[in-house]
Order: sequence, then structure tokens, then C-alpha cells
Amino acid sequence: MIPAAKPQLGDEEAKAAFDVIKTGMLAQGEKVAEFEQGFGKFIGAKHTLAVGNGTQAVHVALLAAGVKRGHEVITTGFSFLASATSIVHCGAKPVFCDIDPKTFNIDTNDIRKMITPKTKAIMPVHLFGLSADVKELKKICDEHDLVMVEDACQSHGAQYKGKGVGTFGISSAFSFYPTKNMTTGEGGAVTTMDDKTAELVKLIRNQGQLSRYQCVMIGYNYRMTDISGAIGIEQLKKLPKWTETRIKNAAYLDKELGKAGIATPYLPKDYKHVYHQYTIRVKNRDNVQKKLADMGVGSGVYYPQGLHELGPLAKYRTRKLPQVEKACKEVLALPVYPALSKADLETVAKSVIKAIQ
Repeated sequence: MIPAAKPQLGDEEAKAAFDVIKTGMLAQGEKVAEFEQGFGKFIGAKHTLAVGNGTQAVHVALLAAGVKRGHEVITTGFSFLASATSIVHCGAKPVFCDIDPKTFNIDTNDIRKMITPKTKAIMPVHLFGLSADVKELKKICDEHDLVMVEDACQSHGAQYKGKGVGTFGISSAFSFYPTKNMTTGEGGAVTTMDDKTAELVKLIRNQGQLSRYQCVMIGYNYRMTDISGAIGIEQLKKLPKWTETRIKNAAYLDKELGKAGIATPYLPKDYKHVYHQYTIRVKNRDNVQKKLADMGVGSGVYYPQGLHELGPLAKYRTRKLPQVEKACKEVLALPVYPALSKADLETVAKSVIKAIQ
């Protein structure tokens, strides 16, 4: 079976983690600091603050942007649930928007309809490895005196006009979950170009302490361990090559599936897509997925429900989101990760064509 996703971990990561274990100094320290510096340089952020996972990163990014009880945060209805629950954890209300059917990212025209006096922030999700329309988003924020918080958890290295996601908003969040384009085992990071925001993130993630026992606010224990930091350092060394391979793999699938008339992921001009997921649309999706599994090809459904329809988040639903609901019935993510061989890619393409036709 060719899995839908596969973490890439080698001897380098194992040695780096074991070297930290041997020191007995496991908590946040020098390795986390080194990882923060390296990741910030990679995406072009002035400040990078590591945390324990991607959900923590989104939560802290929102808190540092001033989101609190009584506020509304406009976000997409099509994402992983943490994009919305993190807003709720701040005491704020998520307001769900529809998506652009071509990019799967938040529809900026829909955003304008949802702004109220309670709106504090807009949080786009750079979904599947493709940047949202940051130019238009910044324009909307400027017009209405709002802050933009980027959920970049799936988009390490994605760019708009040569500038990395995670550098456009007042604060941004990344995830290093095992199936992301790079991993620290579990982990996340908040990035920002703003000095004051960076200092606030440091306080929030470390129990509100300026130094040990000098507590100036109520914070959280959201620190990353040095074991995770050490793994991240090694992963960062490999990430540029992995990204290049993902893009090449996606180009191959574009070509082969395109020959069969299958619509492939849309890539707008001036955008760099890093293909955390290679997502197509298919009719009779569940049947196609079963056929692929029978042929030894894994696939994934991201996401089967919109956030406005999902369990306890459904109480925040104010209307239908037709493009989100349509996507939830049609999206299918295919293997695109860098460990795929040429034979694997050929098998994926041929199997998808056979399963759909």
C-alpha cells in the first residue's frame, strides 16, 4: 500500500534526539533557540517562538493579537477544527466564511459581508500548502482597522510574490505534526514581524513569567522541548529539498491526470504552492477512495465536514456555506510526499484515472 502521507525521519533525527537525552537537559533550551532561529530564517520572519504543538501556536497567535471575550474572528469554514476551537479558547466567537472553489482558501468577498463592530481579526488558513489571498486580506484589514492572524500550519515555505506566509499578519501559527511538510514529533511555532507581539508570545507560552517566579500575567505552559527542537533542526536541513520534490511530484500528477481530463490543484500566478496536500475533486468520492485502496493507493479526505457543521462548533453556524459543503463531498487528497518513487507516482496516477473513469 502506498500511504496517503508518510513522515520522513532518519538517523540524523534519531541521533539529535538521543544526544539531547544524554545531556539530561530536556526542557526548552539551546536546541529550541537554534531551531527558532533556523525556522525564522527559512520563512523570513523577524521572530519565531516555538511551542508544544500547532493548536497552541494558533491559540497563542490569537491571544498575542489581542483576541479576547466579546470579539469575533472571521475565518474559513473549511479547515481542521483547531482553526476554530483556538478562537473559542480565547473566549471569542468564530465567524465562518465560504471558500474560493478553485483554491479552497477563504473567499475574500464573503469576508466583507461578515464584518461587524465586534470583529477583531481575520484569520485566513493557508490551506493544503497554498497561500490565501494576502494582498486582498491586508486591504480589508486596513480598511476596517482589523488585525490579520495567519494560520500557516500546513504551509511551511509557501509564498506570495516571493514572500513567505507567516510574515504578513501581526502574528502567525505553524504546526510540526508528524504528517506536516516537516516535523518536530509534535510542535508548533508563532512567527511575527512585531517586537511587542514577540515579547507577549514569550510571556504567554511560559506561564506569564518574565523570569523564574517573576509572573506578570496569567499564561500557559506551551513550551517546546529540546528533544523536539533538535529533531526540528535536522528536519530544516532537509526541508528545501523535500519542498522541491513535492512540487515536482505535484507537477507529474498535474500532467498525467490532466491528460485524462481530471481537474488538478489550481495554482494562481505569483504563488508558491508547497503541496502539504495534493487535493482533487471527484464525484462519488467514497467509491473512488475505496477503488484506490483496493489498488494499493492510500488517499485522504480533508475535510468531510465544514467547521460550521462540526459537533460543538455548529452552534456558531449562522448560514449555509455552499462552496464549503460542496468541497466536503468531493475533495480527495492523493500521495505527494517526497519519499514517493517514480514507480509510486506512476501507480498513483494510473490508479486514480482508472478509479474515476
